[in-house]
Amino acid sequence: MLDMTALPPRRVVTGDLVSVDAGARWREVLETTLPHGLAPPVLTDYLELTVAGTLVVGGIGGATHQHGTQTDGVVELEVVTGIGEVLTCSRDTNSDLFDAVLAGLGQCGVITRVTLRLTPAPSRARRWKLYYDTLPAFLADQRAVVRDGRFDYVEGQLIPVEGGWRYMLEAVAYHTPPAEPDESALLDSLDFDESEDEDTTYFDFLNRMADGEAALRALGSWFRPHPWLNVFLTDDTVERFVAETLAATGEPEPGATGLILLYPVRNDRLKTALFSVPPGELSWLFSPLRVGLPEDPLHNARLLELNVDLYWKARDLGGKVYPSNALPMSTEDWRAHFGDAWPKLADAKARYAPGNLLNPGQRLHW
Repeated sequence: MLDMTALPPRRVVTGDLVSVDAGARWREVLETTLPHGLAPPVLTDYLELTVAGTLVVGGIGGATHQHGTQTDGVVELEVVTGIGEVLTCSRDTNSDLFDAVLAGLGQCGVITRVTLRLTPAPSRARRWKLYYDTLPAFLADQRAVVRDGRFDYVEGQLIPVEGGWRYMLEAVAYHTPPAEPDESALLDSLDFDESEDEDTTYFDFLNRMADGEAALRALGSWFRPHPWLNVFLTDDTVERFVAETLAATGEPEPGATGLILLYPVRNDRLKTALFSVPPGELSWLFSPLRVGLPEDPLHNARLLELNVDLYWKARDLGGKVYPSNALPMSTEDWRAHFGDAWPKLADAKARYAPGNLLNPGQRLHW
């Protein structure tokens, strides 16, 4: 693991682009671009992640159904390869390295600078939480809003309640007064059971996890093991997979401060060569974000075993991992994950970083 935050900060906005050091946190990128009325089109839910840290796995968020992953917004990279070269790469220059570094698990080089595409930033965010009593209605509405793109941001959560589960669609429309979102046009066709809404500044919405982080640090939960799993499911298997998983999930499994995410993305928005999802129109991110117990290693080991079981169940149904997981994977697992893109990654690895010097923790043996 490399601490990229030690790189000298140098963040420059030029037109609709921003150039940043790879160790910049996404919050710092926003603080650089918002005074210019601009922002990256896709941001992760947690803004304290570094730019390079998310780009080596993809970078997914509630705007991915509109704009793809964070890697899809990259224009240019500066990379130190495994053989010590400092190279600039883009879709037109050293494109094989560019494609091998983005979502490439840090196997071919270390990102040191990034140029990102920006889009106009609104000033406000109208956020709805739509609650559903049944999984089919929840999934149907998520499909509808992701397909027609009526919201700027869409995610979903599975919420344990007494005797079962409830489902929450989180949908956001950005706006700049005096313009206002048309609530009836956005909501009238949806089949939710209850709703709540709030209107905040754009930055406060994007940085909404800051207060939660402070609370979790105060409770101590922030420092507990986080045996998280992120998998992509096919559209035709998501309902059965989720229903069976929830039926087998014990109430304490997510932990008191854990959660389970579920939301679809449009595959036609995903352009990064190594970002792997199942085939089809939609892929569903299913993320049991469990919290372990530092005093109970056997419990934590059981959670890791659950990750392995869910991974194989998803894989047998055509699913893929989003590679930010507490999940042991072998070289053969990774070969299956990358599929047809594997030969190009292997060629780039042999050219730019032979051997296992870079990021051996992924258990990739070349």
